[in-house]
Amino acid sequence: KIFNKGKEENQITEKRAIRIGLFQCLSLIPGTSRSMATIVGGMANGLTRKRAAEYSFFLAVPTMAGATVLDMYDLLNSDSTWASAHNLTMLAVGCVVSFIVALLAMKWFVSFLAKYGFKWFGWYRIIVGLIIIIMLLCDIPLNMVD
Repeated sequence: KIFNKGKEENQITEKRAIRIGLFQCLSLIPGTSRSMATIVGGMANGLTRKRAAEYSFFLAVPTMAGATVLDMYDLLNSDSTWASAHNLTMLAVGCVVSFIVALLAMKWFVSFLAKYGFKWFGWYRIIVGLIIIIMLLCDIPLNMVD
């Protein structure tokens, strides 16, 4: 109820974007979702659920692109033998397919949030968290790789 004050006419100004970015910094806390921190920040700053979710997804693009460029730089500096024409082509195809699938998933998720809100997402996070805690308490390994 606190966050249902968003208005469709509210625009993302520079001041609002900085405040939302400060909320995104909360995702540095382990276990905190970057997208959820950004969505909550957007809603706390007067955006609707739909607009806050869209902004969060669009904000992820430069974040993910920067992380990818940094990883590629580190990888090329350590071992560039993998950078054959075939591997680079497969990497490019994978990036394009991933981008298309991400756009489709974003469209579906934003419409889901606009219709149902965050209730089901919250329950999902709680249930998965409880399963992980139970697995840890029962000494069940969380990784499947030996």
